[in-house]
Amino acid sequence: MGSKDNRQVYEQGQKYIMNTYSRLPVVFVRAAMAYLWDAQGNKYTDYIAGYGCLNVGHSNKTVVKAIKKQVEKIIQPSNVYFNLPGVELAQKLCEATGFGKKVFFSNSGTEAVEGAIKLARKYSIQKYGQNRHEIISFYNSFHGRTLGALSATAQSIKQKEFKPLLKGFKYASLNDLDSVKKQIDENTCAVIIEPIQGEGGVNCSDRGFMAQLAEVCNKRDILLIADEIQTGFGRTGRMFAYMYYGIIPDILVVAKSLGGGMPIGAIITGDMLAGLFGPGSHGSTFGGNAASCAAGCAVLDFIKNKRLEEKAAKSGAYFMKKLVALKKKYSIIKDVRGIGLMLGMEFEKPIASKLVEKAHRDFLVINKVSDHTLRFLPPLIISRSNIDKLIRWLYKNISEVQDEG
Repeated sequence: MGSKDNRQVYEQGQKYIMNTYSRLPVVFVRAAMAYLWDAQGNKYTDYIAGYGCLNVGHSNKTVVKAIKKQVEKIIQPSNVYFNLPGVELAQKLCEATGFGKKVFFSNSGTEAVEGAIKLARKYSIQKYGQNRHEIISFYNSFHGRTLGALSATAQSIKQKEFKPLLKGFKYASLNDLDSVKKQIDENTCAVIIEPIQGEGGVNCSDRGFMAQLAEVCNKRDILLIADEIQTGFGRTGRMFAYMYYGIIPDILVVAKSLGGGMPIGAIITGDMLAGLFGPGSHGSTFGGNAASCAAGCAVLDFIKNKRLEEKAAKSGAYFMKKLVALKKKYSIIKDVRGIGLMLGMEFEKPIASKLVEKAHRDFLVINKVSDHTLRFLPPLIISRSNIDKLIRWLYKNISEVQDEG
């Protein structure tokens, strides 16, 4: 397998793996921090970090060391027992949030969202009765691809092939409190929100809106679920984005970068919900896997020791300044937006796919969330020189694409 080139592996993958992604014809065989190498030895600079899974960088040595050490001891002891890395990671997460009291571990973000939906419904149904089970989410949100998470994902293009969806979900408009209030009634049990919508186009919640939303939820005893699968672990310049907004959710959902590349998700709750799940009410065979939890502990330690929150804030401000200057030069750029190192660039014309393909040929890894919008999620360890490299590339290639159009 190691002797095969990009094309051979790509063709074999096309033959045997379900076609659920529009894959580019490259196979990466090695990685280190902000860089990837393909089967031919070509070096790529990464500005998407595994869709935001690698805040601490690819194959981070601290994380790799922790994983190796753990897999030599025990990997999966079964969840009828505690394992040491799981207990340590749960404590670290509770301490990192400032409000957390209990943690449930899953394998992924979408599973964590499913668990949060169950937890919210259990709370409301026990307290108010069977009818109080409805959840409000937001247009252009993305919460996952399992049926419950998909029902909360208010994007018709992602839902249309899988109807009927689960009942009990309503949709409101981001940054429009009146649209939320119109959906609230006696059956509303929770609101789930991404502080920044990633897949939806890097759409940022307003600070005032988030504060008012939290206040409305608190007054009506409606649980506020913060989906920080993409915004968590320093991405926005804070450990979690809710801290940037100055609110405290009832339920925090995390995943992606928690494992530093290993599969893991988590639900974190405060005192009110800490004891709600009991034996048999929820579970996950591989959730809290000892190797993934060891990776998670190493990730949190690395973020703290290397002050990656502060670095993300500074690098993000620098990156944004450069993107704003780019926007002033090219009228085809409609908007640039984001917080920290979660940034988006929207175009007046559908040129994003063309730019992604051009970048690939120039050994840069960038990502589009639509034909009109690029999303930048570099590892938080990204250097200014690498930001400058991408900006120079964008200046040249946006000009070329604009001229072609």
